[in-house]
Amino acid sequence: MKARSMVVLICLVAWLSPALAARPFRIYAVTYRGVTEVERGFADYFAERGIPVEITYRDIALDTARLPAVVEEIRRVRPDLVYTWGSGVTLGIAGPWDQADPARYITDIPVVFSLVAAPVSARIVPSMPSSRRNVTGVSHVASVATQMQVMSAYKAFRCVGVLYSSNEPNALAVLDDLRAEGRRRGFTVQARAFATDAAGKPTPEGVAGLIRELRRAGAEWLYLPPDSFLSTQAKGLVVPAALQAGLPAFASTEPLMAAGALAGLVSRYYTVGQFAGYKAEQILVNKQPPSRIPVETLTRFSLQIRLPVARRLGLLPPLAMFNYAEMLDADFSAPAKPAAEPTR
Repeated sequence: MKARSMVVLICLVAWLSPALAARPFRIYAVTYRGVTEVERGFADYFAERGIPVEITYRDIALDTARLPAVVEEIRRVRPDLVYTWGSGVTLGIAGPWDQADPARYITDIPVVFSLVAAPVSARIVPSMPSSRRNVTGVSHVASVATQMQVMSAYKAFRCVGVLYSSNEPNALAVLDDLRAEGRRRGFTVQARAFATDAAGKPTPEGVAGLIRELRRAGAEWLYLPPDSFLSTQAKGLVVPAALQAGLPAFASTEPLMAAGALAGLVSRYYTVGQFAGYKAEQILVNKQPPSRIPVETLTRFSLQIRLPVARRLGLLPPLAMFNYAEMLDADFSAPAKPAAEPTR
């Protein structure tokens, strides 16, 4: 298998009990597009807590066809816990909650996921309070209803445009939620999928044309859903094309905001990783079954507004937003600092 691997050993500290010091907990971390701030937060959580862990990373480089081989390796090695990044990876490792075939998926080793935008809609769990199985995790996206409320408070709209990847469960689940919210709130959704190659993978070809189509169809905002391929194209292609079309972009995730969107209601990736680490600690140290650990989002999200973009579009935020939003004036290529999550 041509997956990259890296082993990180977080050293023991002197005050650890002999029981914990016997050997590090072994974690297999399966990522979609390399190590991100989420994984850094996840690893740092154990270091800060003095919990010895050995994390083996397996990256599938945006290719879900590699997941069956990773499943076989996990079965062979039998780590204490499996960490997964995103809906596609989680579904490939743990399977849908109602079709978790032990012959295809990992069902007898605890799984903690992160970066899953809509765990219920993606069929990873039947409900947020309990997965009813050996899975728990962290969602990183504010509810679609809340995001639409924030967008409307900034600039009222009757039509939202969406650019998404047709092969990404996160994006598809959020698009379904967005359409349902549109029916409830009385706005329409214009969606365009990225072009795909012969293998069905998204490509950046024709992005500017798709955004112009959305503008002509009446879109007043370009909503950027949680979508890994979109994140790789946002800074270089998508956001510049939206700006050229005079279409304000609203980000659902921290990387999309960092790519230059006008505004976004986002969680810090680093903090998401720390929260996933907390849930892993409950399983590994406190011996709690994952089915009894609720799937949760962070308790805080940050409304960010990029003032240079607002000035360029002639869309300065309402005065009230200056009281609670984070106004960004710096170059949008600079990474945001992680914010601390309240102690649990």
